[in-house]
Amino acid sequence: MSVSHVVWDWNGTLLDDNQVVLAAVNEVCAGFGRAELSWPEWQAAYARPLRATYERILGRALDDEEWARVDKLFHDRYDALLHTCGLTAGVTDALRQWNESGRSQSLLSMWFHTRLTPTIEEFGLTRYFTRIDGLAGDVGGDSKADSLIRHLEAQNLNPAEVVLIGDVVDDAHAARSAGAHSILVTTGAMSRAALESTGAPVTNTVTEALHLLEP
Repeated sequence: MSVSHVVWDWNGTLLDDNQVVLAAVNEVCAGFGRAELSWPEWQAAYARPLRATYERILGRALDDEEWARVDKLFHDRYDALLHTCGLTAGVTDALRQWNESGRSQSLLSMWFHTRLTPTIEEFGLTRYFTRIDGLAGDVGGDSKADSLIRHLEAQNLNPAEVVLIGDVVDDAHAARSAGAHSILVTTGAMSRAALESTGAPVTNTVTEALHLLEP
């Protein structure tokens, strides 16, 4: 693929937050009287839209009020533990080297924008990105596809020259919907088998993902 711009996912891709995610998921389980999940069980269950995932986990349909409660339980616990997260291996060097190659990169996350931007700044990464977009609403869980299209249009990018690097199947689907490429990494919420089912290239690290883009 001929790529001049990378769009990065954040949670599970650049940010190593797996254990915090699992703790937050199990906060939801406890709040609804369900036994805790292991990380492999969460990986097997994870899909977008997230509301359907939680309905399968909890064994019941969720109305809007209950879905809002799920979202609050998750994010209250996640926010309380966020300070324990670090970056995935090799992230800072990978971002710096990509910029030094003369190509550009941005970040698109389905995490709340008001929490996303200060967190990226705390890690000292803001300077690497031409644009950072997070979720504008109060409740998340939908596909990234429409957000990616808007993200690319806002930067006047040709989707054919863009690759989205993320850790879940939805990242591949979103890229395909936008006319962009994708590479998936096994650092986050989904198993290698699930990622490979998309037909997108799959790597173990973000460094390996960028190596696929070298001539």
